[in-house]
Amino acid sequence: MTDYETLNFFTDPDLVENPYPYYDAMRQGCPVKREPHQNVMMVTGYEEAIQVLSDEKTFSSCISVTGPFSGLPVPPESDDISEFIEEHRPSLPMNDQLPTMDPPQHTDHRALLMRLITPKRLKENEEFIWGLADKLLDDVLAKGEGDYITGFAAPFAMLVIADLLGVPESDHQEFIEGLNIQVEKGFSLGSTDGEALKLNPLEFLYKKFGDYIVDRRANPTDDVLTGLATATFPDGTLPPVDDVLRIAANVFSAGQETTVRLLSSALRILAENPELQKTLRADPELIPNFTEEALRVESPIKGDFRLAKAPTTVGGVDVPAGTIMMLVNGAANRDPRQFTDPGEFDLERRNARTHIAFGRGIHSCPGAPLARTEARVGIQRLLERTSEIKLSETVHGPEGDRKFGYLPTFILRGLLALHLEYTPAEGNDK
Repeated sequence: MTDYETLNFFTDPDLVENPYPYYDAMRQGCPVKREPHQNVMMVTGYEEAIQVLSDEKTFSSCISVTGPFSGLPVPPESDDISEFIEEHRPSLPMNDQLPTMDPPQHTDHRALLMRLITPKRLKENEEFIWGLADKLLDDVLAKGEGDYITGFAAPFAMLVIADLLGVPESDHQEFIEGLNIQVEKGFSLGSTDGEALKLNPLEFLYKKFGDYIVDRRANPTDDVLTGLATATFPDGTLPPVDDVLRIAANVFSAGQETTVRLLSSALRILAENPELQKTLRADPELIPNFTEEALRVESPIKGDFRLAKAPTTVGGVDVPAGTIMMLVNGAANRDPRQFTDPGEFDLERRNARTHIAFGRGIHSCPGAPLARTEARVGIQRLLERTSEIKLSETVHGPEGDRKFGYLPTFILRGLLALHLEYTPAEGNDK
């Protein structure tokens, strides 16, 4: 029998494909427990995770995406390491991105972001989403089979975000190629192979959005990019160009990643359950419930990190200042104290939306409404335009012996590929 608590969550390849036995073992031992390899306090309990995520006064987000691999020196023994954090913050990876910021800097930048993702803009974007889904599905269904991620989910998510931010259609191909270059150069968020994350992995997006902002400030027009360039902080001041481009780059990259992982996980569940397909085809109003349960069962984000600024207690466990906490969303979302039969997919689960796949507190995902809309539209149109969706047994193996590859990171949970076979619905002409 495997002693899961002795495995190295950050490097063990077996835990990439199936981390859930590890989560269960850690939670059963204690929902707040140190793991032995990186000296990280793993928070696998639901209530305990919410406590930490909601307490920005005690916990810093400065290492949220890097955890024990941030390069931060060992903090001094102290009852308050806030000054130590600020001293070293400029040297930390992705220190200029919203997820690693703490108040008051985070407060201003979050407010700026929400001026960009307004209800009006999301509504306008939704009109684009419906048309885009059909445009991409035309090609997907004409082929009859293929990798759902590269054929639909990835281009769908990228073009939706591009439209939201007003990227000119003439630049879409450049974005695709530029972001591919970033991947080839080795951008690896939370890689399990021990690679260090370089300080600024988003140079391409910085350059493009910086150029857009400078141009629109000099030559304003009636478009989304002008709104992006002229958005102000809550006090009415115009932010530096660098601040705006970083917000735009974060929305562009993070929004894509979450949506692609959500869609691919949801389609795997659907492809393996013909009865569920029939149910959702008969009643599309159930698709939002399906999406929430898919988010709970297969959280796109395994977890992120916090650094205790002061001594505290979480779940009855003492947490000294300087402790690195990993909030394991994927484990908290399967906590049996919160969710009955947590490993089972239940379309009728009433509290599915209480999951923390999109985080909690001040760092909760601002793009969650958009991701939910993308999932609803993408899934609904695919179901409406097909009579059957199946996994490719040639690629993934027969039922009972499926084979899937997952992103080799300890941060993200997502399929590398999902090969599906489609039977178009009769009269599949939209």
